[in-house]
Amino acid sequence: MKDLTFAITTCSIAAAIGVSLFFLRRYFAGRYCNSKAMMHQKTIIITGCNTGIGKETAIDLAKRGARVIMACRDDQRGLQAALQVRQQSGNNNITYKHLDLASFASIRQFANDIIDNEKQISVLINNAAVAHCPYSTTQEGFEMQFGVNHLGHFLLTNLLLDKLKESAPSRIVMISSGIYKYTTIDFDDLHGVRYYSPRVAYNQSKLANLLFAHELNKKLQGSGVTINSVHPGVVRTDIARHYEWAKSYWVALLRPLLMLTLKTPLQGAQTSIYCAVAEELEGVSGRYYSDCMEKKLLPRAKDDEVAKKLWDISCKLVNLTESKKK
Repeated sequence: MKDLTFAITTCSIAAAIGVSLFFLRRYFAGRYCNSKAMMHQKTIIITGCNTGIGKETAIDLAKRGARVIMACRDDQRGLQAALQVRQQSGNNNITYKHLDLASFASIRQFANDIIDNEKQISVLINNAAVAHCPYSTTQEGFEMQFGVNHLGHFLLTNLLLDKLKESAPSRIVMISSGIYKYTTIDFDDLHGVRYYSPRVAYNQSKLANLLFAHELNKKLQGSGVTINSVHPGVVRTDIARHYEWAKSYWVALLRPLLMLTLKTPLQGAQTSIYCAVAEELEGVSGRYYSDCMEKKLLPRAKDDEVAKKLWDISCKLVNLTESKKK
């Protein structure tokens, strides 16, 4: 009798743990984009999509019939990813183009190629990012995370604005992060010259994404072009390769439990996909989404004065007026 009671108790505990883990995994996985919208005859540009959520976004949009331009820095990995997207989607209208967001020359060359050879751009997804990397600089000498995550996309988006306006209604999707809540913009040390922290630099670049989107949204009013920002969640991707905390003993010990709280790249891509295709977002702009739902931004991410100051400084840093002449 005691053995039977013990067995029943053990099974009950195991079942309770199993059910708890199942619902825990479901909770952290987030919502899926349920839009059935097809994207035939639409051209979509995705930066940094040879892996992770960018690649999953490319696969989904390719399955919807879109012409997908995969813009990546690493040619070998980018070409391989483009082949995999074709194979997994059954869509052969997938193109790889070289784009190094750490080089203004590369950005301008890419933008000129798009302007000269593409009839339209329906969606621009600014997905590429570097995170928590050791101190390094872009070709122009800017701190890498601020240079790639913010300045690179700032220049690229502005160079493609006329084409996006010609293609209206069109969309810009800015991949940011909820980590913006833990920082401010340090205008006195934007490039970490005085003090560099990989974490602080990354957080600042993600806040810069939101402030850029906020200011650009105001400038796009009446143009037929919308811009919305995305927090994909905490996702298991290569972007975490520089995270020091991820290499700790405690993280290794707790890895099985931590894996339950991390999204897969497919799950992390859902809100990017939603903002790119959802019919209900037609004409909707200046919003912030996570788990395919609108979320409220803290005041620091929509401060008009800070956003305008960052815009003006960014224009000078990327020599925007001159670049448009080239």
